[in-house]
Amino acid sequence: METPDPRSTRAALAAWNAEKAENHFTADTDLQRTLRHHLGAAEYDAAAPGLASFGAESAVELDALIRENNRDEHLPQLRRWDAIGRRTEQVVFHPDYLEIGRRIYRTGVIARYAEPGHDRLQMAYAYLVGQHGEGGHLCPLACTAGMVKILQARGDAELKARLLPGLLHWDRADPAHFHAAQFLTEIQGGSDVGTNVVSARQTPDGWRVTGEKWFCSVIDADLYLLTARPEGAPAGTAGLGAFVVPRLLPDGSPNGVFVRRLKYKLGTRSMASGEADFIDAVAWPVGDVPGGFKPVVEIVLNTSRLYNAVGACGFMRRAELEATTYARHRTAFGQSIDQFPLVQRSLAMLRRERRLAVSGTFELVALTDRITLGTATEDERQTFRLVVNMNKYWTSIRATAAIHEAIEVLGGNGAIEDFSVLPRLWRDCIVLESWEGTHNVLAAQVLKDLHRYRLHEAYFRHLERLAGTEATRARIAEDRQALGDVLAAPPGPASVAIRDFIDHTMVTWQTACCEAEEKTR
Repeated sequence: METPDPRSTRAALAAWNAEKAENHFTADTDLQRTLRHHLGAAEYDAAAPGLASFGAESAVELDALIRENNRDEHLPQLRRWDAIGRRTEQVVFHPDYLEIGRRIYRTGVIARYAEPGHDRLQMAYAYLVGQHGEGGHLCPLACTAGMVKILQARGDAELKARLLPGLLHWDRADPAHFHAAQFLTEIQGGSDVGTNVVSARQTPDGWRVTGEKWFCSVIDADLYLLTARPEGAPAGTAGLGAFVVPRLLPDGSPNGVFVRRLKYKLGTRSMASGEADFIDAVAWPVGDVPGGFKPVVEIVLNTSRLYNAVGACGFMRRAELEATTYARHRTAFGQSIDQFPLVQRSLAMLRRERRLAVSGTFELVALTDRITLGTATEDERQTFRLVVNMNKYWTSIRATAAIHEAIEVLGGNGAIEDFSVLPRLWRDCIVLESWEGTHNVLAAQVLKDLHRYRLHEAYFRHLERLAGTEATRARIAEDRQALGDVLAAPPGPASVAIRDFIDHTMVTWQTACCEAEEKTR
């Protein structure tokens, strides 16, 4: 028997790394098909060269930068004072972090929001970014997009003129560029936002905000969107207003914003999250005061939920890529491990989960564009309202399961941080599961909306239009029956059973979306 040579194994691993460096866009024929379906041939052909260019950059240069930036010694640090004792509350990043942002923003991934109807293309770029995990920039992209959209929809002319040019700026390294964050959570009010107590008061010089925000992702942002309760406003979410708070005053000093500490997190570690005290911070109201919470949910949180799902799809694609290429190059017992039936089963699961997730999520993204452009039907608007919550929950848990499966394919190597991106993807995905609503919170919201607005009637009609096989139509009939039983049940049992309904119907949704794409091939 020939003695194995460790050098040949290392050569095989080097070949694996080289194969993974293939263009992340041109290698993804399923993404190309999905985009062609939703964009149409002409718009797709116009967009493809830019996506291919970024796909090549993503696979090589960005991958190296993000790996280096996520090393423990390169994570963000809080530096409160400058060299002569002036308070700055500065978050310091490794130089690679700023270079990563520069490369991402120059694609126009935020700048295109200057005109409505570009979410399908914007989210294709976000999907490619998501193949690196959160990468330090996926959350800031989501927050900045949400800020742009709420200002466009609810901001007055003065506020738009003051903030939108910076938010839509192409150059992340230019001081004129703004990026944004959204701070809703308080220590006593996580998902129960109605208990928030951060206050806003109107003075002769404008609004001032005071209080503590507990979970502040993108604490380094130039602009914060936060909820605060104006003096004398009623309790609950109805009394909350939406405000934009700049991090710094025009002279560069902190705008009454003081960072308690940076969060020491399981995942998304290269993106700075913190806790912050606001003390008489200058604030600009967005829309009606109070009454700002509803547009925050409908515009900002739903935008983040879409980004969350698109990011989860990107995580799945990278997990699939890592495991599939590894299995081709790794040998055991005299053959490559992709020849073993159980490994083949794992790889098939990874491709199936990613394919379903991408189709289902980009159907939602296409609905977003139609809603923004004013061309959506009422059925489409109601379908989006229902599915955006179910899809955020479902894609996040399926992405975590997929990454876990990919780690299993790599065996012990799958647990090594600098061997593969998979450990970081897994840690980041656990955070995705909690961002923008935990599973139970989203399921409870789905049940509430079904009872209050009967969104399922529009949803099932939309599903029927998407479905392309009798098997899927049979699943739709099963979902109708199951939901009828849930809605007829007492509140306690219904609140438990709704999770089972969502789990089943999300597979129906994703399958029908895949079939709709097949119809247009």
